[in-house]
Parts: sequence; structure tokens; C-alpha cells
Amino acid sequence: MRWILAVLLIALPVTAWAEIGQVKLLAGQVSVERKAKIIPAKKGMLVELADVIITGKDGRVGITFKDNSRFAAGPNSRIEVTEFVFNATTHKGSFITKVDKGTLAIVSGKIAKQTPDAMKVRTPSSFLGVRGTKFLVKVGP
Repeated sequence: MRWILAVLLIALPVTAWAEIGQVKLLAGQVSVERKAKIIPAKKGMLVELADVIITGKDGRVGITFKDNSRFAAGPNSRIEVTEFVFNATTHKGSFITKVDKGTLAIVSGKIAKQTPDAMKVRTPSSFLGVRGTKFLVKVGP
């Protein structure tokens, strides 16, 4: 039974228990809400699925994900990666982000290049499919 579990863990793509990205750039007030705790963000910090990235009025953050997608969040933003599945061999997966407020610039990575409709952004009033390689989302108060 243990060897079956070990085989399954090895065969799975990046999932909820794994880090999905890393903070590369940081300026001003930026924090991460993880499992109901607020953690000050630091350059080099690993990002996990369901982390909520929160920037203050002077905050900016750049994150690179395992599929080479890049996010840049501007001031007064609240952003959550709600789904991230990536197979490093086939480049297949799915990537869904929720932007509650603020701005998010995205350069899509291997997931969107492999399957153009696999990357999506949810806002309070819409659900956007990523079809290009670069775009900006702005959600007002």
C-alpha cells in the first residue's frame, strides 16, 4: 500500500501541497494571507496555492510561477491564485487567478502557450480567458 502512495505522489503534477511560484520583486507594503495568517512578503518567498497577495497603498510585487508565467501586482491589490496545476513535461495544466481589487499585469507562461484557454482571471464582475501573452486587469473599488 505504501508503494502505491509513493508512486502516486511521484506521478502527480504540481498540486495544492506544492509551492507554485516565487516572489522576485518587492516594493512597499506587501503581505501574503496564508491559512488565515498574514505574513509579510519577502523577496525569494515561495508562493503556495490559495495564497492571497495583498499590496498596500505603496506596494508592488512581482511573482514568477513554475510555468514561467509572471505577475506584477500594483498598489492596493488583493489577488489569489485559486487553481494552479502544471505538468513540467507536457506543459499542460490550468491556472485560475481571482482579482478582488487593484491591478494585475500578466505575462502568460507555458500553460497558456500549450492550451490557450487554460489560463483564466476572475474578477467580481467577470471571468476572463487569457488568449494573448500579455494583458492587464484593473478592478476598481
